[in-house]
Amino acid sequence: MRELFFVIFLLPIYLFARGDIDTQIENASNEINSFSKTYSSINKKMAQNAKAILKQKKAILKQQKYLQDLQLELKQKEISYDNNTKQLKVLKSQQQKLAKIQNKIEQELIFEIAQSVSISVVLNEKHIGNADSLIEFEVLQSMLKSSRKKAQELNSVFYKNSKQIDTLNISASSLEVAISNIDSKRKKLIATQKKNKKALKKLKLAKASYKKELKRILSKQDTLKKTLARLNIIKIDKAKKAKEEEQRRRAFASKNTLNSRNMPKVKRHGSSYQAVKTKRYTGVKTIPPLKPYTITKKYGTYTDPIYGIKIFNESISMKPKKANARVKTVFNGKVIYADKTAVLKNIVIVEHANGIHTIYANLSQISPNIRKGKKIKKGYTIGRVSDELVFEVTQKSYHINPIRLFR
Repeated sequence: MRELFFVIFLLPIYLFARGDIDTQIENASNEINSFSKTYSSINKKMAQNAKAILKQKKAILKQQKYLQDLQLELKQKEISYDNNTKQLKVLKSQQQKLAKIQNKIEQELIFEIAQSVSISVVLNEKHIGNADSLIEFEVLQSMLKSSRKKAQELNSVFYKNSKQIDTLNISASSLEVAISNIDSKRKKLIATQKKNKKALKKLKLAKASYKKELKRILSKQDTLKKTLARLNIIKIDKAKKAKEEEQRRRAFASKNTLNSRNMPKVKRHGSSYQAVKTKRYTGVKTIPPLKPYTITKKYGTYTDPIYGIKIFNESISMKPKKANARVKTVFNGKVIYADKTAVLKNIVIVEHANGIHTIYANLSQISPNIRKGKKIKKGYTIGRVSDELVFEVTQKSYHINPIRLFR
């Protein structure tokens, strides 16, 4: 009877607890299913910077091509430019001289015509037929003939001079237009060169900023690798690591890292690179470490669009959609590392069953009760993030795509 009482008494509590658990599971499932299955492009900030730099590079290359064509044209005309200027001065000087000669010829021609008319008048008058008159008549006729000949010659010279002056005027006008065009192109060249210098300055600043950002990302990755290697979670091949560092050094030291053939986006090239060992996750699905969020950097191997170096992203970057978001553990496990670093702010590493480790880096703060050795359950708050959460997953020294863990 007493046992029956306990059964009757505990049954409602059990049913209530079970109903509460079912409700929680259903709510959790609804929340998990509400997450978007589509993600943003790989490392948006990097891609945007790359796009801006490459766009500027294309503009500069276009300007340089224009400058080369313009300089070639100017070089071809540069010799004739000075000659044309000098020739123009000579032609204008000749014009002035011809104008004076023409004016003088006009005066002489008028005089000769007037003289011819006068002689003709005299010859037409009646003269006494004595010897003196005959001699005078012969002289006047000779003078008339000479004046007419002189008038014809002057008229011919006047016509030639007029034609030469017209020719010189056309030539002078043509030279003036040519010189004006070259001067205009010179001004355009100077303006383009100034624009080019400003663009180059802008490009250098953008490149320096991009280089700094890329080095910061690589530094974060290297710091995380060293931390995991120190905890014996992953192993680093020193020879391959040295090769990778040498490739980076050469890429950053190169003076001509920009290549207009590169596309202004980050390209994916595979699932592994150098010493990185990867495997596919086949375990049970779980919750994401924060909600809501967007993926700003995906997992995998990518080629940097500016420097051409391959980068393996062992983690994913998750940007919270609200400030100071809570970060939760995705499985039951034990905290094996919780500390602050100079590069990645705060890091928490949790060890789980089947050799799985989850890494939560770039935390703005770690929860006060999170410490090394503490056992925690799935969904337990381990800290907060204000910028981006760097979330990484490993299993027995292999890297796993973290996104595969989520439903």
